[in-house]
Amino acid sequence: MPAAPASGSRAAAGLSSGMPPQTIDALLRSVRRGDVAPAYYFHGSEDVLKEEAVRAVVDRVLDPGLRDFNLDQRSAAQADPEEVYSLCRTPAMMADRRVVILRDVEAWKRKTKARTVALDYLAKPSSGSVLLLIQGAGDEKEDKDLARLAVSVACEPLPPERAARWVHHRAKRLGIEVESAAAEALVRAVGADLGALASELEKLAAVSEAGPIGPDRVAALVGIRHGETQYDWRDAIFEGDPGRAARLLEPVLDQAGVTGVKLLTLLGTTLVGLGVARAAYDGNARGSRLEDAVFRLLLRARSYGLPSYKEEARRWARWAPAWPPARIRGALGAALAADTALKNTTISDERGVLLDLVLRIGVTMPEAV
Repeated sequence: MPAAPASGSRAAAGLSSGMPPQTIDALLRSVRRGDVAPAYYFHGSEDVLKEEAVRAVVDRVLDPGLRDFNLDQRSAAQADPEEVYSLCRTPAMMADRRVVILRDVEAWKRKTKARTVALDYLAKPSSGSVLLLIQGAGDEKEDKDLARLAVSVACEPLPPERAARWVHHRAKRLGIEVESAAAEALVRAVGADLGALASELEKLAAVSEAGPIGPDRVAALVGIRHGETQYDWRDAIFEGDPGRAARLLEPVLDQAGVTGVKLLTLLGTTLVGLGVARAAYDGNARGSRLEDAVFRLLLRARSYGLPSYKEEARRWARWAPAWPPARIRGALGAALAADTALKNTTISDERGVLLDLVLRIGVTMPEAV
């Protein structure tokens, strides 16, 4: 049964307070307690988390038997001012509260009348409605007015370790069990993109046999052999093995969800992080001190698309001595040129652009002295 309306002002503590964005974890904890605010504003690049948050609120607030009467969904781009007003002010039917979901709120311009109606409502929301405002991943910039008047929830990509835990929870909802090593292998193969992970889990659920799913079954489904992931390609470059990196290009680019842009993004992220690692190395950080400095950087930056932060910290600390600043700058310049080339070429030419990049970084650039 849905929870009764939260008492006092605790559920609405984020409204009109200018408080920092709430994390998805904090939101889910408060919803489980029954602390549901009158309005939420979801933004950020991870749409899967937005949908999970919306589902959690709807399940908590609405009785399944009355959901059709008390749940309305619209696109903000298509809702006129009168409809926005009506949706927000319509009373619940045979229940304490109703839920209104307005998607694509990034379509509202600052002076749009429908947006003005919504802001007026948020200033004095109804206790009988829960308004969920959802901004698409294509516009990650927070709307300061919406964030000020509603509980703002930042839905950002999960770090690798957290993504592996998410795989466990999602697998249970699909009726399958995934071993920890298999979840980590899936994240390492696919990345921490929750949409891609959800798609692979649905495939596993469709063909799953009895018993827990291990790394071998994950590898067989995803079609990635040990040593042939995007991270193995990246590692070969930074470990000074351009030949292996060149050989890996074809099997890696043939994998589902892997593109030249994705590989280039991984390379660029690593180069920037390696620059910070090298600066710490030049400041006489060595061994565990260097690894710890890199690990703290990763935690602060929450860099997207990387495997385990602890593993990355060890790698970057190990690579730092062989990558002086001049070499890193040269590699970044080559990566920028490759990015320009990828934007002006066809998919069939991706291998050529990346192969040229591998050779430029691994063969023609100076080694460390």
